[in-house]
Formats: sequence, C-alpha cells, structure tokens
Amino acid sequence: MDQPSGDTGESLDKILNELGKGQIASCYLLYGDEEYLIQNALDKIISWILPASDRELNLFYMDGEHEDIDRLCESLMTVPLIPGRKIMVVRNTRIFHSKKTLSELVQKIRNHIKQDPAKAARDFITFLRITGWHLDDLRDDGWRKISDEAWHQIVDGDDGQGRETWLPVVVEFSVSQGLDAKHDRDDTDRLGDTLTAGLPEGNCLILTADTVDKRKRIFRILAEQGKVLYFSQIKSESKLKNVLMQTARDILAAKGKKLGPGAWLVLGKKTGFSLRASMIALEKLMTFVGEKAMIEAEDVEAVIGMTKEETVFHLTAAMMEKNLPKSLSTLKDLLDQGDHPLMILAILAREIRLLLHAKLLLSSGQLASYHPKMDYNRFQKTVYPDIKHLGGSSTPHPYVIYQALIHTPHFSHERLVEYLDTLVDIDLALKTTSKAPRLMMERFLLQVCSS
Repeated sequence: MDQPSGDTGESLDKILNELGKGQIASCYLLYGDEEYLIQNALDKIISWILPASDRELNLFYMDGEHEDIDRLCESLMTVPLIPGRKIMVVRNTRIFHSKKTLSELVQKIRNHIKQDPAKAARDFITFLRITGWHLDDLRDDGWRKISDEAWHQIVDGDDGQGRETWLPVVVEFSVSQGLDAKHDRDDTDRLGDTLTAGLPEGNCLILTADTVDKRKRIFRILAEQGKVLYFSQIKSESKLKNVLMQTARDILAAKGKKLGPGAWLVLGKKTGFSLRASMIALEKLMTFVGEKAMIEAEDVEAVIGMTKEETVFHLTAAMMEKNLPKSLSTLKDLLDQGDHPLMILAILAREIRLLLHAKLLLSSGQLASYHPKMDYNRFQKTVYPDIKHLGGSSTPHPYVIYQALIHTPHFSHERLVEYLDTLVDIDLALKTTSKAPRLMMERFLLQVCSS
C-alpha cells in the first residue's frame, strides 16, 4: 500500500521498489505523526535491506531518549561483524528539534499527557533541553514563576493558555520517573559531517522522528544523501478508516481471519480508529479467537474492555452516586491503565467543583426553569441556554451540568468545601512526599461515599 508522503519525501512504494532493485541509500529518515505507519515502513525497509539471518549481529538500535551522537558516528564508521550489510536504527530521534519546533512539541505533550504520560515526559525532557529550563526549578509549583511574557518569548507560536492543566502534571511525572534534561552541546554537526564524508559500503542509517525542523543542516544533509519519507497525520475520518481497514485486512488475511461488520464498529469505538491502538487490539483478538476465522463484536467487547474515557466517566458517576465499591474498582482500572495520579486527582477536583457550582447556581435563584425531575432532553432545550448565557464559551457540556444538578442535593455546601480541602492536601502530598497515591485517593473516595 502506498502510504501518504506529504509535502516532503518519497512514497514508501517507490523506496521499496528501489530496494528490490538493489538501490540502497546510505541513510533514511521516516518522520511524521502516524507512529504505526512509521514503524510499519521501518520494518519493511529493514526486511528488504538485511536478511533475517544477519540481524542478530548486524542490526543495532538506539532510542532517541538515550541517543549518543559520538557513539552513533563511531558505529556508522565501523565495518559489520559479519560480511554483508549493517543497519543502525535511531528511533524517535531528538536531533531535528529546535526552538522553531517548540510549539509543536508543546502540543504533543498536551495530547499525550492523559493517554501516554511516559511519552509526554520524554517530549518534555527534549523541551527542557532546548529551552534551557531545569526540571528542579519547575517542580513544587516552580513552573508558576514562568511569566506569560517569558513563555511567549521562548515558545514562539504558543500562547501558553491552559498550561496550568498539563505543565505541573508532566513536571511531577518526570520527577517521579527520575528523568533529567542534560544540556549537552548540539553535536549534530558531527553526524552531518560523517554522512557527507560517506559511510563504509554496506552501512546504513535509519532515523525515525515525529517532528523536524527542515531548516537544520542535518535535515538538509539527510535529504541530499539519502531518502526522506514523511507520514502526515490522517485528519479525514473517512480516510483514516480506509487506511485502518486496508491495513487490518492485510494482517487478518495473513492469519486467515476476518473482522465482522459489527466488530469494526466496536473496535473503532474502543480505539478511536487510532492505527497503533487498533493494530495492538487486532493482535490480541487474533490470539483470543484461536482457530475461529471470523472475529465478532462480542469478541472485541470481551478482549478490549473500556476506553480510558469510559473509565473516567464511570469513576465520576460512581463518586456522585456515592457507590464506594464501584468507585474503588474504577480507580484501580485507571491506575492500572497507566493514568497518572495527578491527572486522576484533577478529574476528581473538577467533579467536586462542578457539584459546588451547581449548588451555588441553584441557591442563586437564576434557574427558575429547572426542575429536579425533568429529563435530559427537556433540560437541554429549556435550561441549558440560560446556563450558557451565564457561563459563556467556557460552559461545560450540557450533560455534565445536568448530572451535577441532579446529584448536588446529595451533598452539603460544607461537605463539598471540605472535599476540596482534602484534595488540596492530597495534591501537596503527591508532590512532596512518598505516600502511596492509590491509598490517599481511596481514602478520599471513602470520605465522599460514606458522608
């Protein structure tokens, strides 16, 4: 399948066709937003260049998080251990980032902080290396010292709005993981010189990246000396579904399996039609069904489980209903899925604030049209417009407000304020002590559900 190549680079089919004719470049760069397609292209290029029997001794990997340009250059100039070709792969390299890509990097951190905090933290460490800011200076609310003006000067193209929702979370996660940003020299010039001088015959470099600054010298050298393949994010939902279905069919057909029409719909709901998440799900499904050729909707439901969004909704709903067993089990699911405790804490705090705002709104007398027994459709048509008029563009979704209004009679004003104070104490403890996050949040849910 000819993958999208965007405004820079070649098509994968063209490169594979050249490899089939023995036309192998000294270096390849695969970059863009579609992580699964990049990995798929990487696997195909490696399989064409290097026989499986040679990969144990002549295929080497380096991760961008720990990349060492000096060691990479030395390896590129060293002949292979056994006669034949040698490949050096650097996955998720950081060498193409610069101050010009900071706004893109910030956006990626925002996008990943909920679903993949580890990836967000790796990007954040790159962010720190480029800006010169230090992690120790930002922890314990030190990030608040960065003024809007300072942020705008450093991160060109990003207004900094809303950074209080993600910056403290990624700072504390990075601290908890023992990450650090080493402000080393920019030694990409050595790599550029090595590639320009020419690699020993048979040696090949393959780099993967998410974002690149095309103005950097190293990018221009790679474009001149090798092949560049760009995978732009597929924004059209219909196009994304088509790519997913075609890719999935190829994988399933190789195993003699098919996905039923109902299963497609459920899989899309569970994975959001994300290529990477969908492919991981397919691998699980093929193992689960065993010898059965057709994968049905019930198989997807049984294997994939709830999405994180569904789990979050179940947590807040259980807490408002004061259902302690369900609250505790859903909290466990979120933590087991890898959600950071600070992110879960923010969700709980938001729900308590919504309940408090709903109680204040009802006591203000400004919702004469509201009745506790009205259904959602009527609320949406007759009450929500008045609330939106009061709240403006920042007004939450109508169903969120409807649920808060329904459940707020179960909580007193004093209790809600008390819960917020408890959450502040937990937030401080998470950032300054080694107390168990799960235990503290379980105690909080016990406090809410039993009062």
